Amino acid sequence: MQKRKLGTSNLEVSALGLGCMGMSFGYGPAGDKQEMISLIRKAVENGVTFFDTAEVYGPFTNEELVGEALAPFRGQVVIATKFGFNTGIDPTKGAPALNSRPEHIRQVAEASLKRLRVDVIDLFYQHRVDPDVPIEDVAGAVKELIREGKVKHFGLSEPGVQTIRRAHAVQPVTAVQSEYSLWWRRPESGLLATLEELGIGLVPYSPLGKGFLTGKIDENTTFDSSDFRNIVPRFTPEARKANQALVALLGKIAERKNARPAQIALAWLLAQKPWIVPIPGTTKPHRLDENIGAVAVELTSDDLREIDSTALKIKLQGDRYPEKLEQMTGR
Repeated sequence: MQKRKLGTSNLEVSALGLGCMGMSFGYGPAGDKQEMISLIRKAVENGVTFFDTAEVYGPFTNEELVGEALAPFRGQVVIATKFGFNTGIDPTKGAPALNSRPEHIRQVAEASLKRLRVDVIDLFYQHRVDPDVPIEDVAGAVKELIREGKVKHFGLSEPGVQTIRRAHAVQPVTAVQSEYSLWWRRPESGLLATLEELGIGLVPYSPLGKGFLTGKIDENTTFDSSDFRNIVPRFTPEARKANQALVALLGKIAERKNARPAQIALAWLLAQKPWIVPIPGTTKPHRLDENIGAVAVELTSDDLREIDSTALKIKLQGDRYPEKLEQMTGR
């Protein structure tokens, strides 16, 4: 497994991480605990050193799962977790309450340390920007935790460019997590340039479009009643049918490369910048193998040009989030 550094920081991780949310939250019923532990450990055995979780995934159960699974690998892996919500989220009911007050950040850090079974949090993200708390106060609270040795690196999830600059001036931001893929390219409008200028890494979540870019979802696919995708406009049957053109493009390139559509989608992301580390999630061992295999897929400059020129002609249908959730991004 290749390694990458997140921006100009000294945080080195595997070129591909593992998003753990879906193992316990968001995409239907939680997976079998022992099977999920085995999956996480299989990822480590295959060179993955970067794992993503958050206190609100469950809430709490995902951090506990990750903590137990990675307990034998202390010092060998990097665990990222997040603060910024009042816990108790039903992903089918819209936006939860934000809470990034400094005292709350400290409480979350102390609790996450216990659930993750670690002495220090490797990367601590603000999950969503809280408009009621100045970002300078948030950065200051994390700076204090870093000074105390409870946190190593500060991150932001789905922030706006000005928020990044203000936070970075108080406590250097190591990584920004935002959705980014051929299915959602908004980071190309200002975010990537800002991160490059400031030396901050990008961690794209949903790099496979919440599963759509695997090619295994069409207009007839049904989701469990607790699956978050049921409220996502881009996952209406009509949108799924219209957006198959993007999957067809990936399939065409994949055939030429003797690869899978998901591998082309991930290889495309990896080719954008050397400081980008996608975190695809899965609950299936064969999908984990497939995702890891994307690191070895080489796209030539001609391949990348073809993907870009064709993708830009495809008008994707449906918003990526319901309005309430989208309003919480880019602040």
